[in-house]
Amino acid sequence: MENITEFARVNVLLITNAITLAALLFLILRYKTHLKVLWKIAEPNCHYKARFLKIINRKGNLLDVGCGNDSPYNTKTKYPDITYTGIDIGDYNQTTPNLADEYIVVKPEGFAEAIENMAESFDAVISAHNLEHCNDRDRTLDAMIKALKPGGYLFLSFPTEKSVDFPGPRKGTLNYYDDPTHKDKPPDYEKIISTLKTNNMKVLFANKSYKPFPVYIVGFLLERESKKTKEVLWPWTWGYWGFETIIWGQKVESKNGA
Repeated sequence: MENITEFARVNVLLITNAITLAALLFLILRYKTHLKVLWKIAEPNCHYKARFLKIINRKGNLLDVGCGNDSPYNTKTKYPDITYTGIDIGDYNQTTPNLADEYIVVKPEGFAEAIENMAESFDAVISAHNLEHCNDRDRTLDAMIKALKPGGYLFLSFPTEKSVDFPGPRKGTLNYYDDPTHKDKPPDYEKIISTLKTNNMKVLFANKSYKPFPVYIVGFLLERESKKTKEVLWPWTWGYWGFETIIWGQKVESKNGA
């Protein structure tokens, strides 16, 4: 009798969980236009870039490497005292006023060199999905490290190496090769970590395939919809698959004080 009761209890629990997940999925699909509200709820726990900006000197100098997609506006409206310098190969996807203190546009072949000319000028450097587009990503990474003052912070994000095997094509990029502007293969995680450590950088956070829990759960529930529409439902699809590699670093003084 006890076995029958336990079996019944487990079945009820499974059925209850299934109904709960089905109801949640229905609400998400029914009210897709309100996903931004859900993102705001999840953001404090999983928005890696917002969390990074909270640890840096918000009255210091910030270099944003690859600064399209309204990044100057989004950063300066939240942190108006930051001196914001953006560098990119074009002024693209800026649908809001460009609030950058300085916005530098250079040709792809001169991108790394332009950053090299800014040695020890910044309290923080952000490179969000830029390395995979660079002609010379090794030189660009070295230049970003050199651009930091001692004690300065570096933020890197780029597609995980696993993304070459992710399903595609999907609008918004899930498989690495969905984006024709991506160069070669995804950046090499271990090589980048090694480069940081050999250049006086302390790795504060590193995740090879970032799957923040709240976003992963919603992404799991929305995966069927994403697959059906062949569209990335950002950030949910990326969070479910672990599309991004995230690395934070801090520049420290060398042992000889250099």
